[in-house]
Amino acid sequence: MKRLFVATLLAAGISLIAGSAFAQAKPEDAIKYRQGVYRVIGWNFAPMAAMVKGDRPYDAAAFARNADLVAYMSKLPLEGFVPGSEAGETKAKPEIWLDMDDFKAKLEKMQGEAAKLAEIAKGGDFTAIKIQFGETGKACKSCHDKYRNK
Repeated sequence: MKRLFVATLLAAGISLIAGSAFAQAKPEDAIKYRQGVYRVIGWNFAPMAAMVKGDRPYDAAAFARNADLVAYMSKLPLEGFVPGSEAGETKAKPEIWLDMDDFKAKLEKMQGEAAKLAEIAKGGDFTAIKIQFGETGKACKSCHDKYRNK
């Protein structure tokens, strides 16, 4: 119990330090950060898509691992959308900063769908996995359609 308490305090302290560091990040660093997060998500999403489409044999363990990584990484991008990072080498549309509440809602929807995918993937029911993969993809697409330049 004591270890859990200490770990919780340590995690809270690290979060506060990291949060204040990101608040002071240079816009170009914030852009690189969020692009890196999205690259990792894409890197792990692509093999799952190939399995769902039948372009790659289904590997339950690999799919579950990729789904876990996508679910985890989906929680990280928001820190990279700091004021001033709407300009520069980015595909992010300025509308993100004009309607941050909607952007956050879409991101939270994607996070929820990714978490469901990770849970379903652990069960190995490929039919259920394909359905949830589609829902996760739709959540990603809804944000891309509105807030990402091609």
